[in-house]
Amino acid sequence: MPDVLARLEALRTGDLPTHGGRTLAYVYDSGLADADEIGRTALASFGATNGLDPTAFPSLAAMERDLIAFARPLFHAPPEAVGTVTSGGTESILLAVQTARDAATVERPAMVAPTTVHGAFHKAAHYFGVELVTVDVDPTTMRAAPAAMAAAMDALGDRLVLVAVSTPSYAHGVVDPVAPIAAAAAARGVRCHVDACIGGWVLPWSGFAEPWDFAVPGVTSLSADLHKYAYTPKGVSLLLHRDPALRRPQFFASADWPGYTMLNATMQSTRSGGPIAAAWAVVQHIGDDGYRVLVRTTLDATRELAAAIRATTHLDLAAEPDASLLAVTTDDALDVFTLADEMGERGWFVQPQMAFRGMPATLHLTVSAATASGVGDGVEALRASVDAAVAAGPVVVAPELRAAAAQLDPATLDDAAFDGLLQIAGLGGDGTVAVPARMAPVNALLDAAPPRLREALLIAFLDRLTR
Repeated sequence: MPDVLARLEALRTGDLPTHGGRTLAYVYDSGLADADEIGRTALASFGATNGLDPTAFPSLAAMERDLIAFARPLFHAPPEAVGTVTSGGTESILLAVQTARDAATVERPAMVAPTTVHGAFHKAAHYFGVELVTVDVDPTTMRAAPAAMAAAMDALGDRLVLVAVSTPSYAHGVVDPVAPIAAAAAARGVRCHVDACIGGWVLPWSGFAEPWDFAVPGVTSLSADLHKYAYTPKGVSLLLHRDPALRRPQFFASADWPGYTMLNATMQSTRSGGPIAAAWAVVQHIGDDGYRVLVRTTLDATRELAAAIRATTHLDLAAEPDASLLAVTTDDALDVFTLADEMGERGWFVQPQMAFRGMPATLHLTVSAATASGVGDGVEALRASVDAAVAAGPVVVAPELRAAAAQLDPATLDDAAFDGLLQIAGLGGDGTVAVPARMAPVNALLDAAPPRLREALLIAFLDRLTR
């Protein structure tokens, strides 16, 4: 066994660090060693349990009820509100869309959301045959535009089954104006889902002034992840509905076979009890007072970073942050892709985001409580990275490559053509893939590609990576 564990540790050497606050995407670090230990212990202790049948493992059902009970007052949910523990934000969103579709029973169902809504809604549209109509956001604030959203609702008529907003949006860290959009949805008799997956465990303790949750009439469901700012092991999210009738279409049952009657509250059948128990244990351990301190620490660090970014030559913020997420823009002296590489060289992972429909490419920074103690080091690394990126100059994509990319139809490309494109992009070729140490040239080329081609290239990359 020691040899196996040593091999596991060896495999992790190429991974991003999950602790220390320098990985500003994908992971969330409270900086509390005792909370981490409690979570790991509970995860291992309940790893063999199965949430498929709540009568077989009533402990899991009890913990699920406790988590919903803890969340209900945070989100100003009424006493009759009900909820479900899912595997993550994407599953919570998928279920919200599926539930709205099945409740409406209309032909060619559709939903309306701002262009900044999380990609999970696009996935739900693809999986469940619900057309997603996206509406441009206010270019100044990056928030959803209520009047334009209402117009899109009217254009869909009886096909409309769901409206979605973000609190905050992942890309820019701003909270959409929930109240007017939820009112417009309610006036048309349709559901309104609040995607609070990344903000749900921050906003309740942040002092954010505008109503954004079930306090808003017309909000019918809300998703909030625990494996983000509740700092629990992955993967756990909550999906709440305002009342049991709204949730009922979410459930699935099948007795049309000779085995046990399948009964599921989520997309999964077998559900490991480990993440549920770990989330329950960490939430119980940190509690309301602990989360208040963690949120204050996180937001103080976010404001300090935001101020430093504004004061750094060549940098700015794409939007004023409402919570713990920052989107950084650059001027023409450098590009965000080279800047991300330079930050990586200095031990900080920041996530580049591509340009989209007039919105510039940005660097995404997710700030967690553990980042607070290292903000000074982070600002120093950022400014040194800016200097290095300016000295290197922006990555230039050859005009002929841009022109070629604009002409390609990914639907007509075969494996050989994709291998050639991967090779041009610097991601390999001939059926193999390679991830270069510096990703700026690759990201710049992907940024120049139309979204459909970018998707196809990355699918081809993932396919070859997993062969």
